[in-house]
Amino acid sequence: MKSLAIVVRDDGYDKILTPLAFAYLQAAEGTQVDMLFVNWAVKALTEEGARGLRIDGQHAGQDAWIRRQVAKAGLPPDIYDIIKALKTTGHVHLYACSLASAIFGVDEDSLILEAEGIVGASWFLNEKAANAEHSQYF
Repeated sequence: MKSLAIVVRDDGYDKILTPLAFAYLQAAEGTQVDMLFVNWAVKALTEEGARGLRIDGQHAGQDAWIRRQVAKAGLPPDIYDIIKALKTTGHVHLYACSLASAIFGVDEDSLILEAEGIVGASWFLNEKAANAEHSQYF
């Protein structure tokens, strides 16, 4: 696969692991990966948001356990460290949705350095998702 577009909308620690892992695995194979963070997930593109992600819902009490399991599997247990690893591949571009950014109080100054910037969802869909060989939504 040459290109992959991923839309991430969930911000639970356990829920954001899957799209980040898929992105890393494909980027390691040389696939160009473009990711758009929408809804609450846009906060993951801020340092405070990335470091503050927790498991919610029925598995909320297992937050410490899942982090230990992630580390045992060989991944950094901190989401921000995973994002940094994604960027070191040279194949992953992270975008914040402009509408989500406006709603959830994320601006260019609060974005992590690894993020490309804030873009419109239509731009992402037309320029990245429509031209990707495969698209995923989480």
